[in-house]
Amino acid sequence: MAIIVQKVGVEHIDALVPLFDAYRQFYRRPSAPDDARVFLLERIEREQSVVFLAFEGTAAVGFVQMFPSFSSATMRSILILNDLFVAHSARGTGVGRALLDMAASHGRQVGAARLTLSTENTNTSAQAIYEHMGWTPSTDFQHYNLAL
Repeated sequence: MAIIVQKVGVEHIDALVPLFDAYRQFYRRPSAPDDARVFLLERIEREQSVVFLAFEGTAAVGFVQMFPSFSSATMRSILILNDLFVAHSARGTGVGRALLDMAASHGRQVGAARLTLSTENTNTSAQAIYEHMGWTPSTDFQHYNLAL
């Protein structure tokens, strides 16, 4: 079955919420579909993120969400590919690649200098796909976080 990827609008929220909730659970967060709905609607309505949803037929099977930022060094925009998720039933079918292709295409279209992402060190299957598609791990910078 063909994979169709389309930009998310508020009309897609019912299809997106279960995937987003499953994504959060993958990262050991409790299920919270009502809160997910509010969060996603705010991002979409305020144009604070760009989300693409992948469909196989009428079934939503994956999504990618990117947040805009900027690079002072290049004086251009960058896109932080913050969320990428494929339903377990659709893994290995090309959905992840289709979403990554769409993210890259969108980045080129808006003139972004680069896309950037982070994933857990243990998520080796995702890392293999990223590297196969031309993403390179950062060796120039050490990333740090401060929990607030």
